[in-house]
Amino acid sequence: MPRRILDRLNTRLERILPEQRLFLKSDSATRFVRLRPLTQASVLAIGAGVFVWSMAATSMLFIDGISSGGAEQNDKVAKLAFERRLDALSQERDARAAEALAAQDRFQTALEQVSKMQSTLLASEERKRELETGIGVIQATLRRTMDERDTARLALAKAEGKGPDAGPTPIARAEDMEKTVDMLSTALGETAKERDTANADAKTAQLQMDKIALQKRLLEQRNDEIFTTLEGAVKISMEPLDKVFKQAGMDPDHVLKEIKRGYSGTGGPLSPISLSTKGTADLDGDTARAENILRKLDEMNMYRIAVDKLPFSMPVKAHFRFSSPFGWRWGRMHEGVDMAAPIGTKVYAPADGVVIAAEHERGYGNIVKIRHEFGITTRYGHLNKFHVKVGQKVSQGEWIADMGNTGHSTGPHLHYEIRLGGKPINPMTFIKAGKNVF
Repeated sequence: MPRRILDRLNTRLERILPEQRLFLKSDSATRFVRLRPLTQASVLAIGAGVFVWSMAATSMLFIDGISSGGAEQNDKVAKLAFERRLDALSQERDARAAEALAAQDRFQTALEQVSKMQSTLLASEERKRELETGIGVIQATLRRTMDERDTARLALAKAEGKGPDAGPTPIARAEDMEKTVDMLSTALGETAKERDTANADAKTAQLQMDKIALQKRLLEQRNDEIFTTLEGAVKISMEPLDKVFKQAGMDPDHVLKEIKRGYSGTGGPLSPISLSTKGTADLDGDTARAENILRKLDEMNMYRIAVDKLPFSMPVKAHFRFSSPFGWRWGRMHEGVDMAAPIGTKVYAPADGVVIAAEHERGYGNIVKIRHEFGITTRYGHLNKFHVKVGQKVSQGEWIADMGNTGHSTGPHLHYEIRLGGKPINPMTFIKAGKNVF
């Protein structure tokens, strides 16, 4: 039955591919090989398949090269945008602080002016009281003087023999009274003018103080809006970072503590403290909010440092396929994930660290080991070529090796491990968490 099918196929293909004979001649004999139509078709099909595969592989390598460059550029753009956002928040914070200090200075100056005006008003009131007291004394003295004058005139009249009833004429008494009234009116007019001037100054000072108080309230409202905006922006930026470390199974507080321990240097000359004579600003509420925002921004910066030191980035940026997950496989524990791609695919460091091994190891083949912060190490197995050496410091995204097929391997791929305290953990935990950052 199979023979008949082959004969029928050869008969049908003979119209397109006639039978060919390949003669092989030697000194003693002549032989030939008969190429039937089905054989020719098989050879052509295999050749076409090889051609299509080579074209597809070439296209994939070309696309990988382009996409890897684009991914690196996107990472750089994202990091630059994040840093610009932090700079903008810092500049906005500094501007608001400068405005608050300027408003405090203006308010202090206005208080000084109001204080001076109040002092002037009090001085005017004191002077008014002094004038009133002086007028009372003058009136008493004037009455006593007039009584003494009348007594003297009466005594003079008696001495001259004019009689006890003799005294100043009505015209003279009227003139004296008129002069006395004029003097008192002049003194009272000056006192009233000074009182009116002092009252006007007090009203002007009160209006100016009310205006400054309104400006202060408006500035406080504006500061409150700015603080609210900054607090919202910081909260939105912090939530993904907290989520990243929690998804990776790490305590964010412990991460921040370790980063702060490694970045806690201080120094510089100390200058004497100079205290202002204007007093201190009552900005306890705003100061507390500003300090909280600064603390959160500092935590964001430490998170950014931690992200560069932890393996959240992908070690392979070209196109690949996850060919084997973390977990039990064939009755044994597979302590990493496998990423399949062509030989020579670039392998990158997912975080800052130090190379502690670049050697051939049984099972792993050519392997690179990198020690990171927080007791984390990463391993890269079945490599084709090293681009780092032991003791070398590497940065996130640095090219460390080429993918290969060494060691116990069924095909070109990267065996990627993450170990915490020497114990293997699922790399997908960090890879999935890293999607919230990169």
